[in-house]
Amino acid sequence: MSDALPSLKVKRPTATLRELALEKMRTAILDAHFHPGERLVERSLCELLGVSRTVVREVLRHLETEGLVDSIPNQGPIVAVLDFDTAAEIYEIRALLEGEAAMACARHADERTVADLAGYVDRIQQAFDAQDYQAVRALTSAFYERMFVGGQKHVAWEIVQSLTARINRLRALTIASDDRGRQAVEEMHQILSAIRSSNAPGAREAAIAHVNRVAEIARKLLAEGHEHAMQRRAG
Repeated sequence: MSDALPSLKVKRPTATLRELALEKMRTAILDAHFHPGERLVERSLCELLGVSRTVVREVLRHLETEGLVDSIPNQGPIVAVLDFDTAAEIYEIRALLEGEAAMACARHADERTVADLAGYVDRIQQAFDAQDYQAVRALTSAFYERMFVGGQKHVAWEIVQSLTARINRLRALTIASDDRGRQAVEEMHQILSAIRSSNAPGAREAAIAHVNRVAEIARKLLAEGHEHAMQRRAG
């Protein structure tokens, strides 16, 4: 290839308008600014976000692929409604993948990985104490990413990422439930303890137990209709 060719590198110093609008809408849904089943009117969203209808349509299409928005014939886009059958399947996938990742991380983790995981757990505790639920979601995702990468489960993490929006939707429901902060941090400490001691079966067991516990909380909350009663939870 000739050295005379111009650089083909694309420079992107800032996020695009579409990316910013997408993040705003995703967060608004997770924080229950828009409620399950609520219609998402393009004209109103254009005014709220200060963007064009083209951008709004692109954002809604993307959120539909994430499972946060449904498109209803003769009605248009609405905020997707969580049902426990779907939630149960997501938790089942989580238990399988997180259990394997925790076991692999216990086998491969070095001191840096363990220190990073411990740091995330401490920050999750602080976020729960401050009732900063957006931070809890972000830090919990970061903890799991570090665990998967530390266990060299890169493809498995890609699968988890495809479910991230739905997982965070469920986290938004469960993390503010009574005493969940204390329970969640204790459960994550158990996972971390097993990883630190290279106890692969123990790490897998702790990770699966953590998912099973939160799945039961979600089942109860969904059965009681808590998602529809959620108030906006800003960080």
